[in-house]
Amino acid sequence: MSLPLTPLTALSSIDGRYGDRTSPLREYLSEYALIKYRVFIQIEYLIALSLEKEVKECKKIPNALQKKLRAISAQFSLQDARTIKKLERITNHDVKAVEYFLQKKLISFRSQRLLPFLHFALTSEDINNIAYTLMWRDAIRYQYLPHLRHVHAMISTASKKWASIPLLSLTHGQSASPTTLGKEFSVFAYRLSRGLHRLECHEYSGKLNGAVGTWAAHVIAYPNTDWMKFSKRFLLTLNLVSSTHTTQIESGDSLAQSYLHLAQINTVLLDFARDMWLYCMRGHIRLRRLSKEVGSSTMPHKINPIHFENAEGNLGIANAQLYHLASTLPISRLQRDLSGSTLIRTQGTPLAHSYAACHTIISGLDRITPHNESIESELDAHWEVLAEAVQIVLRRAGRQDAYEIVKQHTRGMNFTREDYLSLVEQLPLSQKDKAMLHKLTPALYIGYAKRLARSIAN
Repeated sequence: MSLPLTPLTALSSIDGRYGDRTSPLREYLSEYALIKYRVFIQIEYLIALSLEKEVKECKKIPNALQKKLRAISAQFSLQDARTIKKLERITNHDVKAVEYFLQKKLISFRSQRLLPFLHFALTSEDINNIAYTLMWRDAIRYQYLPHLRHVHAMISTASKKWASIPLLSLTHGQSASPTTLGKEFSVFAYRLSRGLHRLECHEYSGKLNGAVGTWAAHVIAYPNTDWMKFSKRFLLTLNLVSSTHTTQIESGDSLAQSYLHLAQINTVLLDFARDMWLYCMRGHIRLRRLSKEVGSSTMPHKINPIHFENAEGNLGIANAQLYHLASTLPISRLQRDLSGSTLIRTQGTPLAHSYAACHTIISGLDRITPHNESIESELDAHWEVLAEAVQIVLRRAGRQDAYEIVKQHTRGMNFTREDYLSLVEQLPLSQKDKAMLHKLTPALYIGYAKRLARSIAN
């Protein structure tokens, strides 16, 4: 017995466990969406063809009919998609099924004269490459980017809010020169802002040049039309750059670069999620308690950083798929084969995992607060982190062996405040320098950390 498709029976967690989070993407990345975008492109191409002066047999489509045609895609329904899928079962060809669907529409509009110009001189890849690109671009623009901007804004706000909270740094997992909690958040806000800019400004391309990229059918039918200019004009109406030199397929370089932009953003978020996990492990960040929530089936005390763990898992699987798409989709195997068609159908999956990760990071950030006592206690237990400051002051005083002097007294040791003050007293420094170092504490040795944290833009 075949189970009906529901969130409980879905094969993928994207449509199952995370279906409530990822459902807005269905409008852009589902099979329904693919068919809808194909219908849209076929209609827009037919209208553009009718406006081309040299294509005299396809007279200009009147404005009233243009409006009716565009309403087909604007009001495209699930029932329309089901009708096309039924046609596809007969044709065994998805794009041809769309053409037959539109033929029936034209007949119903008493516009049979336009039938020969549906899908005129095109290959199915002319429709598909544009459809997949617009699906990806629109899903990024209208769904993913708003959530990523929300993540960025929350991290930026935390950066400013916690700019003054001194924090022990760890390099190689060992105590290192102090920073502030806000400054560490600002690093991720800065990195995300650059990734956001690359994704927002990315230029997408498309191809509209026939069976093997030569416009051969176009030219044989209407040799006096500059079809390269026509294609460029048409693609510009969709805010796409015309790929003039292609095989049967659009090379995929533009989409691949966009996949890599997203993968780079995911890497930053994955790094952030892991750091958040470590701050929770160190006790420096607390998670807000929800009274009815359970952290363990057997240990009642637990509140786990599950949102950041969940995000890490989703980001990891997304990047594995994105890197595979980016490295494989641009390979055409001479003119083309169907492996690329199979691959590009999966592009929605890594975007959905990325989208789900943004959701869980937002939820996680909404529940965290710094645990100041834990942060202060850890920092106060590591006065050896002032070794860098001490040796720099010695260098300023002209001691060539400054590093070696401090290394001898501090390497591999945990210093208390008393140990630190004792070391300062032994150093060959002026009383002024010693007085300055006496006043120094790990919490004060933070350089421009506050300034950096507060200068980040939301």
